[in-house]
Amino acid sequence: MRGHVTYRPNEPELAQRLEAITALGETWRCLRCGSFVLGAPHGFGPANLAPLVLRGEALRDAVILRFFAVERLFRGLMFFAFAYGVKVFNGARGSLAKVFDTYLPLLAPIFDRIGIDVEATAPVKLIEKVMSTAHGTLTWVAIGLAAYGLLNCVEFVGLWLLKRWGEYVAVVATSFFVPLEIYELVHKVTWVKVAILVLNLALVAYLIWTKRLFGLRGGHEAFVEEQQQASLLEVETASIKADLHRLSRGSRHPG
Repeated sequence: MRGHVTYRPNEPELAQRLEAITALGETWRCLRCGSFVLGAPHGFGPANLAPLVLRGEALRDAVILRFFAVERLFRGLMFFAFAYGVKVFNGARGSLAKVFDTYLPLLAPIFDRIGIDVEATAPVKLIEKVMSTAHGTLTWVAIGLAAYGLLNCVEFVGLWLLKRWGEYVAVVATSFFVPLEIYELVHKVTWVKVAILVLNLALVAYLIWTKRLFGLRGGHEAFVEEQQQASLLEVETASIKADLHRLSRGSRHPG
């Protein structure tokens, strides 16, 4: 979004159009803002390998990927919190069970008066089931939750930095859990589950199609060629603007 990006192409004609010599030294045309920046260029090489400036379609892709990255970070932190909760519960289960056994009989008469068998309610049944779960099982549950949280954080890093490996990790990891999400929807439909499934399917479809993953639409070679063409266009556009800038200065100072 900000910061100068200067580049010296190997092609002499393009390089000459992007450079200007001043009393303070050499200046190069910024590919982002079009201003001449004092000092050596930030990079050099063939014009089609110039850095792709984040604007237009490239900026849109970056915004979309970073939106998904933030969602993955939030999900990763949430599962870390779940893992910590299971770990704490597993360590203090004895005292929690004592509290549960002490207060549940006291609440039973109150609920009986309104026609509710408190011991048969779903929350109580769930608590009793968890209480009877072996320590080792809960330990593995905590490890699994933490591992899934870590996976989401890895996706966050890759997507936020706009790395191709991050896109592959996101697609594979997300696709792996889609059948489980569909299974959950078959048993009980909620808006949260539907939203999560739709978001994950949208991410997979977007990455595979636009980033040409797994050989789709020409695969990696076609993706690299597309990026090179975009880079070349940035350089050529900047060089044309440089020529227009020089012409406008010349018309203002004909002498």
